[in-house]
Amino acid sequence: MKKLVLASIIGACAALPASAQTIGVALPNFDNMFQTLIKNAMTDYAEGMDGVTLQMEDAQLDIGRQLSQVQNFIASGVDGIIVSVVDSDATVAMTNAAKDAGIPLVYVNTGPSDPDMLPEGQAFVASNELESGTLEAQEMCRQLKEAGKTEATGVILIGDLSNEAARLRTQDVHDVLATPECEFIEIVDQQTGAWQRQTAADLVTNWLAAGTQFDAVFANNDEMAIGAIQALKNAGIPMEDVVVGGIDATADGLAAMQMGDLDVTVFQDAAGQGRGSIDAVLKLIAGESLERQIYIPFELVTQENIDQYLSIN
Repeated sequence: MKKLVLASIIGACAALPASAQTIGVALPNFDNMFQTLIKNAMTDYAEGMDGVTLQMEDAQLDIGRQLSQVQNFIASGVDGIIVSVVDSDATVAMTNAAKDAGIPLVYVNTGPSDPDMLPEGQAFVASNELESGTLEAQEMCRQLKEAGKTEATGVILIGDLSNEAARLRTQDVHDVLATPECEFIEIVDQQTGAWQRQTAADLVTNWLAAGTQFDAVFANNDEMAIGAIQALKNAGIPMEDVVVGGIDATADGLAAMQMGDLDVTVFQDAAGQGRGSIDAVLKLIAGESLERQIYIPFELVTQENIDQYLSIN
């Protein structure tokens, strides 16, 4: 599997021609905290470049709408396209449409299930999801052991099931809990919270009302972890009784960690992905070669190192 660290393409734009470039950008949901971070990073980055214009579109979690947005980009003759997909299984149509039109396409953050199969002129800029849920689950396992747990139960809050990241992050947790070091943790339920805070809060509230007991909440992202925290507090459950983990290290997630409510998160560099996707598409527009997968490492965040991440996302 081809990979490239982001640092190897940062600064690539300095070697690009100064001609004006129009890039169509289709994001899944402007209301999503992490996608907003990517959007803002891309906008700020492009504003500092001469002749680079972004056409931003919000799919509002509608894959049909997003497909139409990509088709409209192609019809309008944009120079390049960047997409963070609503549904990973729907990328074939986008990939083929851009390929047939000869327009460079870069997926960012969420992309195809098998990015190594992308054709020439296309790439995927993201973080390796095999690391995300793994780091989260390993640290939560360690904390449960540190609390003296020899038998523990947990629940998983899954993102949108149509999203490859949600599926991989969830599988990561199961893989970690299948290891000898962490097999003392049993998952008693898992359901999709669709990446949303309120949906996750409702799920956890329903679990508690049904008498489901758990020592840990493995959330696919910080927003759902925060929703779980709200539900636990509303039920009068002390936060020290439950280990709660999320992923993304958003500002709200880090604030919850500072308050002692969120125990684990995993930093995903939203700004790095946003800037990296623009660098990548501009290189492709210029006809330069590029690895198909450009990975930016995940990093574990705990109470011990939170200060390093407070001003990043």
